[in-house]
Amino acid sequence: MNNVSRKALAGVAMAAASLLVLSGCASPKPGAGYIECGVSDEGSWTDKSFNESVMDGMIKAKDEFGVELKSAESNSSEDFAPNLQSMIDAKCDVIIAVGFNLVDAVNAAAEANPDNNFVTIDGWSNGATNLKPVGYNMAESSYLAGYAAASYSTTKVVGVYGGVQIGAVTAFMDGFYYGAKAYEKETGTPVTVVGWNAKTQKGDFIGGFAPNDAAGKAIAAGQLAQGADVLLPVGGDQFGALSEAISEAGVDAKMIGVDKNWSLLDEYKGKMLTSIEKRMTQAVYDIVKAAAVDKTPFTGDAYTGTLANDGTALSETEFITGDLKTKLDALKAGIIDGSINPLG
Repeated sequence: MNNVSRKALAGVAMAAASLLVLSGCASPKPGAGYIECGVSDEGSWTDKSFNESVMDGMIKAKDEFGVELKSAESNSSEDFAPNLQSMIDAKCDVIIAVGFNLVDAVNAAAEANPDNNFVTIDGWSNGATNLKPVGYNMAESSYLAGYAAASYSTTKVVGVYGGVQIGAVTAFMDGFYYGAKAYEKETGTPVTVVGWNAKTQKGDFIGGFAPNDAAGKAIAAGQLAQGADVLLPVGGDQFGALSEAISEAGVDAKMIGVDKNWSLLDEYKGKMLTSIEKRMTQAVYDIVKAAAVDKTPFTGDAYTGTLANDGTALSETEFITGDLKTKLDALKAGIIDGSINPLG
């Protein structure tokens, strides 16, 4: 019995040792050794907007592919160049600069460091082959949002306002305007769009992108007073201020989110008609995967998010159902095949 016991114990020990050896030889994840890095726009990586969406993409790539993640947070524009340099010094394989505010700094960094690879989110390249611009055709999904807003509205007055009058903002506003007017043309029901006229390019702007800006709340209050019962603020996180304006006005109005699906946040459940998604998370993930896992050579070719490649989309909510969803699906198909122009 003692001999049997000793043999049994020896067998167990050998099996355990084999398992340890096998586990120690487990294959590394496909992206091991690759370093992805990010430099935020002003604000934190948890800003519920641009920065956070990009960080989510980097975290997803880290978790799935085993890449190493490094980042630098910018508190002001003075941090942009030093933060980019810190990522260059960290030997990053790709450096992702978030937002158009960094476009000058990242172009300069790319030109000065041709052996490093850079990505500019919502920016553009001055021609450097090591800088990939990531942009979005936001007029497409914004057109769908404008149609949805006009359809949902009981007053047939919808509102929109922006942070600053630049192309990245007015693309949303133009699409929204023409989508609302498409509903008007189709149904014969007059729809008033307050806050923006795509034909004259005149409208309401906060003057910046500070979260929940008091100026934005004042604009929202003015549009609500004009009868708007669906409002789209294109200026980052303005939804706390807009929600307050709606509450103080004592009206039943809905908001439309930008950049990501705001209806997923508990504080906005039931308050969002939909959101116009700029799917930065997916774009960042795809770019890192191509380089770190697929070993695709990095180029400066632009990535443009569209309805066709799911780079932009309208969020599904409890309000986008039935006939409205069917109609929006048809409009989406028309935009993709070119039979519908989202800019009128």
